[in-house]
Amino acid sequence: MKLLLIEDEVQLTKVLSYLLQKNGYVVKVATDGTAGLDMALTGEYDIIVLDWLLPGQDGKAIVKELRRHKLDVPILLMTAKDGLKDRIEGLDSGADDYLVKPFSTDELLARLRALLRRANRVITDNTITAAGMKLDPLKNEVIKDNKVIQLSVKEASLLELLMSHSGQVITKERIFERVWGYYSKSEFSNIDLYIHYLRKKLNTPCIKTVRGVGYYLKEEQDVS
Repeated sequence: MKLLLIEDEVQLTKVLSYLLQKNGYVVKVATDGTAGLDMALTGEYDIIVLDWLLPGQDGKAIVKELRRHKLDVPILLMTAKDGLKDRIEGLDSGADDYLVKPFSTDELLARLRALLRRANRVITDNTITAAGMKLDPLKNEVIKDNKVIQLSVKEASLLELLMSHSGQVITKERIFERVWGYYSKSEFSNIDLYIHYLRKKLNTPCIKTVRGVGYYLKEEQDVS
């Protein structure tokens, strides 16, 4: 279950990330509104938790922009604003729920479970299944042909991206951004290298190349 946390308070971000990961979420973090909106617009997340007051763009503006793009991902808005008018304003912006700071971690987790139930999502299994493989991104393991294959963190992140968008071409630029990050000092050619690692470890023809563009995952029955 992939969760996007958009929060600029460093200590709170660390605490929440640890808590959420401990409870089975795959957590990605943005510390300003602009970066958070860009990440959210990829449509890769099962749920979004964001603060109202953020540098760049505030939480309410982010929610409105996501809804304008027809993204129906559940959104929990956090804020110290506790007035009735503020709550109404936050919910009317398109947020699904509203949590006032300070809050208990138990309440946060309960509200996330409730949002996911409403969205008919299951949070008991964090695995992704595609092309005859089952990936657990928390353990960096993939099961193929009843065998457990251990992956590195980067390999698992790359495979997760391909499996989450099975059949869709993922550009090299997007792969680099999602797996290595905007400000990584790694070489762009590392993408080709890690694709090679995955193909070798998985022994599968399912990872296809679109020359000059990127890669995609093809279902086994469609592979030729």
